[in-house]
Amino acid sequence: MSGTVTMYSTSVCGYCHRLKGQLDREGIGYTEINIEHDPASASFVESVNEGNQTVPTVLVVGTSGEQTVMTNPSLRQVQAALAV
Repeated sequence: MSGTVTMYSTSVCGYCHRLKGQLDREGIGYTEINIEHDPASASFVESVNEGNQTVPTVLVVGTSGEQTVMTNPSLRQVQAALAV
């Protein structure tokens, strides 16, 4: 499976830890960006979540180059976005 996954998270986000574990188990690589330490990324998360810093926010670039942004996605949603 090609494509890229970027997960915007915080250090205390239980949903982020859960999704990271699922991605790890499935062998899906990802880049994690902690929005607590990156103001530009925090602004991006706010821009796609109606002004809220809701995490995990996941940016997937699928095999065709199509970008999908999801908030608190399931593993299956991430896998499906990668396949696009």
